[in-house]
Amino acid sequence: MGRATVEHALATLRDERDRISASLLDLEQHHGHRLLKGARLSGGTRDRWERAQAALTFLWRLFDAYQGVLEEATELQRRRPSEATLRRLTELLTGPSVEVPRDEITLRRRTLLGPDRERCTLQEAKEQMTEAYREVTELVSAVDAAWEALLEPLEAAEREWREAVRLAQSLGEGRDAELDRLGRELAATGQLVRTDPLALVENGRADAERIESLRAGLAAVREGLAEAARLRAEYDERVAALEAGLSTLAQAVAAARSAYRTVQVKIADPGVPEPADPGPVLRERLDALPALRAAGRWSDLAARMAELETNIAGAVEQAERARALSTGLLERRDELRGRLDAYRVKAARLGFAEHDELARLHEQARALLWTAPCDLRRATVALTRYQRALRSLETGTD
Repeated sequence: MGRATVEHALATLRDERDRISASLLDLEQHHGHRLLKGARLSGGTRDRWERAQAALTFLWRLFDAYQGVLEEATELQRRRPSEATLRRLTELLTGPSVEVPRDEITLRRRTLLGPDRERCTLQEAKEQMTEAYREVTELVSAVDAAWEALLEPLEAAEREWREAVRLAQSLGEGRDAELDRLGRELAATGQLVRTDPLALVENGRADAERIESLRAGLAAVREGLAEAARLRAEYDERVAALEAGLSTLAQAVAAARSAYRTVQVKIADPGVPEPADPGPVLRERLDALPALRAAGRWSDLAARMAELETNIAGAVEQAERARALSTGLLERRDELRGRLDAYRVKAARLGFAEHDELARLHEQARALLWTAPCDLRRATVALTRYQRALRSLETGTD
């Protein structure tokens, strides 16, 4: 190689060396790399990290050897190169001048006295360093991405668990079986996330579904405990509200049954069931609550009270629907009566008040509508006939 060629080659190699050095330092300072160095890993993540560490150690040692060759070549290049020096520079820059770290020499190339020296060119050394760097960065990136996706929901779930434990302890009810179960699952999942995050990576993506499921379960438990805590502070007011609800239910049932009895007398074959009265059963359940309070079973008490509140509200709604069903039949009868009167007024205004057929149809409809019990089906048919007859007369007049 001529002097100009040597100078150009060395300038290019020194620039590459500086970039390699910067990349290695950036890798050492990478957040994921620092976390891996300080973590107690297990499983597949630990196995891959051990291989990556070996690759990184090899990379640094090979880089030192690579850099040593460049330093020697730079020193030679500073002198006024003789022909012998140029030959040496050519050997350094293009020949197998970089000594491969001894631990990396394959078994079949070793001797009884240990591994033989193995050398490679600067270009081959760069290729080997590139492959080692790729292996390390792929692992660091994969673990860093997994932790980024998993640690935040895990910590949120752990906050849910701590808050639920605090509430359970404040209630003084002892251990909560569901909370204990979720806590054990969370601890096992947390251990897996922190020591073997790659176990939760599928198709290159960290799966946080297990953590989110635990978090949802813990949130439900925590909300139940929070409701129990609220109940303890509001017990008397909640019981008073239940008493008022039962009173409202009694009134609604009484109104529904009164409407039912009325419709049975005034409407033929109404087809409505007799309204049920769930009041006594609900009263028994309300009377059982003080025993739970005395035993300090606030979580059970909260669940039963919430269920009772829902049941009372539903029973009131059902009673009101039953009353509306009965009164609806009476309202239908009254509506038909009003329509018949309106048609009779219209007939008189049109001059058909004395029309024989129209009068006969009016009397049939009136007899059905003002007779108890009223047959709504037949009355509706009779009213329709009267309406059609009136319309036919009106059209004929026009």
